Amino acid sequence: MKISVVIPVYYNQDNLKPLYEDISKKLLNHTEYEWEIVMVNDGSKDESYTVMKELASKDSRLRIYSLSRNFGSHAAILCGLSKCTGDCAVVKAADLQEPTEMILEMVDSWKSGNNVVLAVRKDRQEGKGQTMFANLYYWMMRKVALPDMPKGGFDVYLLDKKVINVLMQLDEKNSALTGQILWSGFKTDKIYYTRLQREIGESKWTLRKKIKLVTDTLFSFSALPITVISVIGTLSCVGAVVWAIIVFIFKLMGRIDVSGWTTLFIFNLLSFGIIMLTLGILGGYLWRTFDASRKRPPYIIEEEYDAERK
Repeated sequence: MKISVVIPVYYNQDNLKPLYEDISKKLLNHTEYEWEIVMVNDGSKDESYTVMKELASKDSRLRIYSLSRNFGSHAAILCGLSKCTGDCAVVKAADLQEPTEMILEMVDSWKSGNNVVLAVRKDRQEGKGQTMFANLYYWMMRKVALPDMPKGGFDVYLLDKKVINVLMQLDEKNSALTGQILWSGFKTDKIYYTRLQREIGESKWTLRKKIKLVTDTLFSFSALPITVISVIGTLSCVGAVVWAIIVFIFKLMGRIDVSGWTTLFIFNLLSFGIIMLTLGILGGYLWRTFDASRKRPPYIIEEEYDAERK
């Protein structure tokens, strides 16, 4: 059996050599499997790609690709999955925060008949802010978009070749790859681990990227945005009618002496805000539709390095 390990790389120059040594010690010495490591440089501006080429020149089991710019981790993972040749592929981060040995446990689960194996976090050795955001995100996804989302979430997972083929056919823009995996509905197993504290380098998982992940997941797998503006619009109409009836009755009773300009101004401002919120949400859907219609590739490979061809 051939096992591929797909690793997206973004500003990880200091992690790559320790990562390779860790994989060599814990995976590559298991000769009952044929191993392949696919690293994808996601537009890093540091020396990550140089280190990747250095490692690949010493081990032919490494295949490396460099994208023309930063397309995002999901695009880099898609690139790696499209290029891997294993019977299954394990997606692993390059930051050394997940124990490498759990990949063997994932492979055992795959061999028992599971097409997808998720490595779910049961605990985190990370800051409270990052942990709180992650827990809130996964809670929200379970409630409004993906009821099968594990409580602790997952970034590391194993996919059978048939699952990879399905993901390649979906061809979705501005979506969440983890959501697509859960949506596909293949037979799935879970293993649990504790996410370790990052010891080398700094995370590039910025607030902007986190917000984009939330919006992409909601727009792709949930009707919540449309439901929200529908509810707000309905409540606004009902509130306006009730308010108009109350004002009319008070006017007939002679209890309104001076027109409420302040109240009217606040109501108009609220109405304007609701209209702009509605247009923003609809614009989000229209943009995603337009972006998909252009059929631009999710990533562009600028360079491929294969030591066997050098």
